[in-house]
Amino acid sequence: MAGESDNPRTEDQTNTKNPNPSEEEELEEGEIVGDDEPSKNSTAVMQQPHPLEHSWTFWFDNPFAKSKQATWGSSMRSIYTFSSVEEFWSLYNNIHHPSKLAVGADFYCFKNKIEPKWEDPVCANGGKWTVIFPKGKSDTSWLYTFDHGDEICGAVVNVRARQEKISLWTKNASNEAAQMSIGKQWKELLDYSDTIGFIFHEDAKHDNRSKNRYTT
Repeated sequence: MAGESDNPRTEDQTNTKNPNPSEEEELEEGEIVGDDEPSKNSTAVMQQPHPLEHSWTFWFDNPFAKSKQATWGSSMRSIYTFSSVEEFWSLYNNIHHPSKLAVGADFYCFKNKIEPKWEDPVCANGGKWTVIFPKGKSDTSWLYTFDHGDEICGAVVNVRARQEKISLWTKNASNEAAQMSIGKQWKELLDYSDTIGFIFHEDAKHDNRSKNRYTT
């Protein structure tokens, strides 16, 4: 008909939406253009490790490598240092727990760069709290020995024929208030009902049957 456009648009053409609104239409605030997959940035954030306040090192003293003539600690070896929660669990889930270790084994977890020896400068003036478990019963308690602040050097589990001993090493043995606080917190954390004692390293050097200086 005269007066109508020479190129009429069909109804379908008129109602067709722009398949890519980002080119011609302004997006509303918060609207995202693209596929439904999570962004790479958000995935990267989710995968970031949870760092620990300190790095820690596992050490192992193999009973089969020990010699009565050798200097104490000469058979001790560092295994692995970890710095995040994820690294700890990855290691913990893939190592033998105390109940699976050979009799005579000593397994340590100390702050990185602190050797689990009396002679280490950080440990030299310290001491240790000790708890005793029947053979094969220390696995869960060994897990709860690490996070007690700056005063802590590390922890060791000694596997013996009839029992397992877990000791928590600290820096300043003469600081009675700090040691008593640590001992009480640790005992409560472990839900341990028996009395536990604290021995000075200096005393132990001169007498392997040295008496407890503190108890709780």
